[in-house]
Amino acid sequence: MKLQKSWGFPIALILSLVICGITYAALGDRSLAKGARGPEVRDMQSRLISLGYVVGPLDGIFGPKTQKGVKLFQKEHGLKEDGVAGKLTIDELKRLTAGSTNASGKALGVKNIDVNLLARLVNAEARGEPYWGQVAVAAVVLNRMKDPAFPKTISEIIYQPLAFSGVADGQINLQPQSSAIKAANEAISGVDPSHGALYFFNPAKTSNRFIWSRPQLITIGNHIFAR
Repeated sequence: MKLQKSWGFPIALILSLVICGITYAALGDRSLAKGARGPEVRDMQSRLISLGYVVGPLDGIFGPKTQKGVKLFQKEHGLKEDGVAGKLTIDELKRLTAGSTNASGKALGVKNIDVNLLARLVNAEARGEPYWGQVAVAAVVLNRMKDPAFPKTISEIIYQPLAFSGVADGQINLQPQSSAIKAANEAISGVDPSHGALYFFNPAKTSNRFIWSRPQLITIGNHIFAR
């Protein structure tokens, strides 16, 4: 009996570790539907929240509000609108939130709290513009971070005096739309439709000689992006 007891615990422990390892390897791979619970659901909720979707409390429980958020995400991204986070939905969600790792600081020194600020600027400056125009606006801010002529943090760049009209007129304080949040995250992940621009402007709304003197790179929607 002593021999059996002495071997029983190690064997049980090994089996437990094997099972846990299998479970861990499968995280994020299985479909998630209403009624599901656990860390996968919580991770999904967190990613949806970062993109501006309402899912209820971040509790790891796939309830009605989370299902509604998943359906809206699917609708806005051309996916089957069934409220089930299957492979295609999860893959798209991961792709769009891949920048959240960068957002915590590796390449750009951007803190998570700044992602929301960047999204608010996009919302203020480019609400109603084509999606890639919104990404380009976010990219301009990030491009300025790399340029020695500008401050080194998102907040300092955005609140630099007279830098952005959306700050001057108070629209920076509006809750960002989901497209603005998505655009901010996409820019942080490295996408730059502006081709390295440091400025953007609406030609119908400004006669500023300086901004018109800058080399123009691309026009997206109502904005010209310049270097």
